[in-house]
Parts: sequence; structure tokens; C-alpha cells
Amino acid sequence: MTATFVVVPQWQGSPSSRAMRLAEGAAAIRGDLPAATTREVAVPLEAGDDQGTGVSRFSSLQLVRERLRDTLGELDDAAVVIGGDCGVSSAAVAHAMDRRGDLALIWFDAHPDLNSPATSPSGAYAGMVLRSIIDDELVPAGRVLLAGARSWDPGEDAFAAEAGIRSLSVDELSDPTALVDAVAETGAQSVYLHIDLDVLDPSELAGLLDPEPFGVGAAALAAAIKAVRARFPLAGATIAAYAPAGDDDIADGAPTILRLIAALGLNG
Repeated sequence: MTATFVVVPQWQGSPSSRAMRLAEGAAAIRGDLPAATTREVAVPLEAGDDQGTGVSRFSSLQLVRERLRDTLGELDDAAVVIGGDCGVSSAAVAHAMDRRGDLALIWFDAHPDLNSPATSPSGAYAGMVLRSIIDDELVPAGRVLLAGARSWDPGEDAFAAEAGIRSLSVDELSDPTALVDAVAETGAQSVYLHIDLDVLDPSELAGLLDPEPFGVGAAALAAAIKAVRARFPLAGATIAAYAPAGDDDIADGAPTILRLIAALGLNG
């Protein structure tokens, strides 16, 4: 499969005081991608304001969303979006749904990102993006699979139970068949993979803004991705939330990130 990489160094969706590292992380990943099949979406320098939405920095986030949708609309093949924060997946999933309406969304993330403006403790869009994808009816809740989530806010837990969203634990992901079977049960014919790198155990990757202990091993995550790809066509993917503190983090993290990119089975 051939795919285009689209780098989106967005940081405005993160609640962290170190959010600018997300832009640096996206740039670091871009350095290892094939130039001929890589594009970049310009991200405004300003933080932006909420414009009464309850979403912090909404104006800048909306501008990036529009620019990303325009860039994706120019592509004939599938796209792998490189964040930046998790908010970049909103436009990417919408684009994939336009191309293939039969997809399941696998959300690899330590955090379920199911808050709303009413329940979010921070107002940060990165913690609301999956909820917005479901609320905007881009992907039905029955075709969403949370994978590796282990840090939940009360509002997220309540919404997941009400909506019937299935969650696979870190232990369940040690068996790739469990994830493949869960996708098959949705009836979907293709998959979109959202990979927030904090789904990994912090011992596996330096440069995480919000590390959560007891995460997925890099080998297990790569195996799960490969197993899903062997069974289902890839409608698109996101790799997000890399925030290296310096050159040492980048040097140490590159092999792990490239291993996950390779697991997607792409020809760049």
C-alpha cells in the first residue's frame, strides 16, 4: 500500500505547559520520512481563543482543521497524519470516512479522549477529540474500539458506558487476535488507526507529555497493528503526541516510532 504522510505540528489542542514540544516531535518524525511522499500543514503561531465554544484555543484548531481537510482532499491515496496533538485525528477521520464509509476506528491511547466541553477538566481539545468524532456522527460508537486506555476521567467513563464503546485492556492487546476479532465484530470492512504514543509504556519511549505506567510494549503494539493490517484495508492512520525534550530523546525514540510506521505496511 502506498500512502502520503501529512505532518501537522499542532500543539494548541494540548493542555500541557510543554505543548510546544509536540511541534518539535512532529518535526523530528518528519526528518525520518520520505520527502517525496510527505507534506506539511502550516500551523498558526498564535494560541487562539475559545470563541465561546468551551474548547481552549478553538480558533487556531479550527483553522488547522480546515487546512488539513484541504490537504487531504488533494490526495488520491490513503494518508498517515503525523501530529502534533491528538486533535489532528478529527479532520483525518472525517476524510477517511468520506473515502470509505465502512471503517472501524481503533483508538490506541492511554487516555480515551471522550470528554466534552461540559466534562473536560482542562478545556483542551486533545481530551475531547474522540467524543467529537462520535458526537459529529463521523463514526458510530459501535465501530469505535478503545485500545490500551488506562487513565479515565469520570465523564469519559460514563459516556463510554452509555454509548456502548468497547475497550480492550493492555493485557488483552498482548494477543493480536483479540483486537482483530473485535474489529470483525463491528462489521467494518476497513480500519482507521489512531496511535497516541502514550499508549506505550513509558519505559518504551522517552518524550511523552502524559506518560501513564503499565502501558503496551512496543513489540505488542507493532504486532497488533500488523495483525489488523493483515485482515483489513487501512483507511488511514494517525501517529500523535510525540514530545521529545531534546536530541537524546529523539535518538532514543526514533527506532520505536519507525517500527510502528513500518507495521502499518506502507510504501513511501
